[in-house]
Amino acid sequence: MNRMIVLVAAMLTVTITVQAQSIPKKKEVLKAMTLANKYFMEKWPDPGKSIITNRERPSNIWTRAVYYEGLMELYRTDKKKAYIDYAYEWGNKHKWGLRDGIRTRNADNQCCGQTYIELFLKSKDSTHIRDIKASIDLMVQSDKQDDWNWIDALQMAMPIYTRLGVIYQDTAYFRKLYDLYSFSKYKHGGNGLYNAAEGLWWRDKDFVPPYKEPNGEDCYWSRGNGWVVAALVRTMEWLPKTDPHYKEYLEDYKAMLKALLPIQRTDGFWNVSLHDSTYFGGKELTGTALFTYGMAWGINKGIIDRQTYLPVVINAWNAMVKDCLHPNGMLGYVQGTGKEPKDGQPVSYTNVPDFEDYGLGCFLLAGSEVYKLKK
Repeated sequence: MNRMIVLVAAMLTVTITVQAQSIPKKKEVLKAMTLANKYFMEKWPDPGKSIITNRERPSNIWTRAVYYEGLMELYRTDKKKAYIDYAYEWGNKHKWGLRDGIRTRNADNQCCGQTYIELFLKSKDSTHIRDIKASIDLMVQSDKQDDWNWIDALQMAMPIYTRLGVIYQDTAYFRKLYDLYSFSKYKHGGNGLYNAAEGLWWRDKDFVPPYKEPNGEDCYWSRGNGWVVAALVRTMEWLPKTDPHYKEYLEDYKAMLKALLPIQRTDGFWNVSLHDSTYFGGKELTGTALFTYGMAWGINKGIIDRQTYLPVVINAWNAMVKDCLHPNGMLGYVQGTGKEPKDGQPVSYTNVPDFEDYGLGCFLLAGSEVYKLKK
């Protein structure tokens, strides 16, 4: 009971703080998105160049693929030819292929397919969609359902199935999507990775109870839950409402947003450990951006209460622009790669994460929906 009182009080504090704030001006939102993207494109003039951190990786892995999801949303907002050319060059440099080939079942390797499909819809060039379709078709034809054993995978792969299902008018993609999703939700880790009582997801089997954070709470990683919010948004964006599982996706989405409301920090961010502010607590962009994206999308679609969520979105977006965006376009407070709060540390304004691409992708996704908000 005491915890609930604290959470409600925190939510009221955030609401009161933001009530006087207005919706960000479109030109200011676009200015922030443009600046951040300019920094990255200038830093990576060759989109086919390998990414080198502790080892070399091809630049069509999930981190870069998430960036291109954001870039495509920026292009829809501001149709600069340089953006779409940069995306096509990325696909061409990789010959529209996937890391580990079409037989990969790893969602991280398939994530690039989201952008490949969008570019195919513009070009009508079948080579752009050839490999991602072949890879997903092998998944559909298989009885295996346990591939998505970490929640990041939902964002990386779920939207691909809906897009292919719509393009080819084949509901087999939708059915396989639900098989994979439901196995993650109800079976992985013993009884599933989704805690319906809390409206949040454990990142993988390593974090289901009895695992606890230092303060005794369950471990709900911010970016991991952000991936699920984005997955549901990008899935429902395409999935026909007549699909038998659309309602469940929508209910899960709404439950997650409701769970996130009272735990937003007063400064607009969410902690990396959603229920333990003392464990690597502080500002963090990626989870915050994904939650902002999901909430703003719901407001724009009219499927969540505007009065409830708009102050939360405004507070989060303003915080990211004010506290994370450098004058040169670099984004601070981006947690590096990993799977839990202690990974990818330190998180600070000046620290450069091991990969700068996916943080920008999350920021652009958020900005694209904040830009659409109406007064």
